Amino acid sequence: MIITLNQSLSSPSVVTFKASKGVEGSFCIVPMGDDAYRSYVVSYDNALPQGEQHEALRRAAAKVCRMAVAEKHTCLQIEAKTMEAAALLAFVDGLQLADYSFDRYKSKAPAHLTHLNIVSSKLKQAQLDEQRCVWNRLFWCREWVNLPVADLNAPRFADELQAVAADLHVKCEVFDKNAIEAMGMGGLLAVNKGSVDEPRLVVLEYNGTPRRKSAPIALVGKGIMYDTGGLNIKPNDYMQEMKSDMAGAATMASVLFAAADNALPLHLVAVLPLTDNRPGFNAYAADDILTMYDGTTVEVVNTDAEGRLILADALAYTVKRFNPSLLIDAATLTGAAVRAIGTYGIAAIQQNADEAMLRLKEVGEGVHQRIAELPFWKEYDELIQSDFADIKNCGPGNAGTITAGKFLAHFVKQTPYIHLDIAGVAYFTKAQSPYGTGASGYGIRLLYDFLKK
Repeated sequence: MIITLNQSLSSPSVVTFKASKGVEGSFCIVPMGDDAYRSYVVSYDNALPQGEQHEALRRAAAKVCRMAVAEKHTCLQIEAKTMEAAALLAFVDGLQLADYSFDRYKSKAPAHLTHLNIVSSKLKQAQLDEQRCVWNRLFWCREWVNLPVADLNAPRFADELQAVAADLHVKCEVFDKNAIEAMGMGGLLAVNKGSVDEPRLVVLEYNGTPRRKSAPIALVGKGIMYDTGGLNIKPNDYMQEMKSDMAGAATMASVLFAAADNALPLHLVAVLPLTDNRPGFNAYAADDILTMYDGTTVEVVNTDAEGRLILADALAYTVKRFNPSLLIDAATLTGAAVRAIGTYGIAAIQQNADEAMLRLKEVGEGVHQRIAELPFWKEYDELIQSDFADIKNCGPGNAGTITAGKFLAHFVKQTPYIHLDIAGVAYFTKAQSPYGTGASGYGIRLLYDFLKK
């Protein structure tokens, strides 16, 4: 979609806004006499808290997008001369999210919005340009997550990340299986044993403060390119959409790339372990005992608790190599997170990062990508104790998201740490406004705004 500011379009359909204080948001479409021309009028409640107001605007934008495309109006002009820039950008964000669909395998691609002009006295070109970069990274994150593993396995994804990094002058290191073996990443190697595709470890580094020596903020993302469950194979239709199990890696790469696009004055690293989880060849099995990167021994209780194994190696590596000031991971890790809070936000835990978590939750309310912080009491450590190794990779059925977090926290030592379980929001099987169906890119706006602030 081509987006311009304060220019003119030939024969556009016009979107106008009406603020209605204290009134529930409503939406209507008003014909303007000519069938080829429409005015879409959006009414919104400007008395709502900012996060709720902006989310209402995103959802209204999704309605506008669906109706405009259905009526073959592909050029829109937004008349919002006095609307605050943040609210206006939220509406455009909704258009971008709703207009996306995964089309590359369709014989006939569906119609999309092609041109958008914004008429505003409040929105500045620099603000629009910044958000354009974020929207671009959202698009590519959703493309990566939607791609089937047949066309995006671990080596191919590593190649794509390396190509993007080269364009942005971001440092990128790609470690192949031999290098991973030399590093002793027993978790990543074990999960990969059932696959014909080699694993990769991708390390991205962006330094927007080259003159100031500072410990980086580290982003770690789970990159299970496809998850069958391994020998504990997933039953029924639980394997459907498991191409999305690398959404954590795609999200964290996209956040770092957005920061580089906009030259944020930050020092960031992203560490991304990549493999699929298959039941073939000499696949790892329950009762195996693994030696991880940091020397910890792990009893395998369930091969479908594989994401935490590859993350554990990546976390320990990140702490040892970069000594980050803050470490955040994102992962489609547990079904327990979905059962706990549904598809309305991110289940999270933190260790030694109270202030950072508070700020992240505040940003989450602002962008309406909310954080539900779970307790992290020491008693939960007992649930992953092993009779045969230092710890085991899975606790009992209860408190599954928390015990997964406890497993991961073992490998970060005292580093300030936040774990984000995005299992409920990274991929929507049923359409959810304004994201639609499939990969959502959820978490990119949250983390970008958190890092920026």
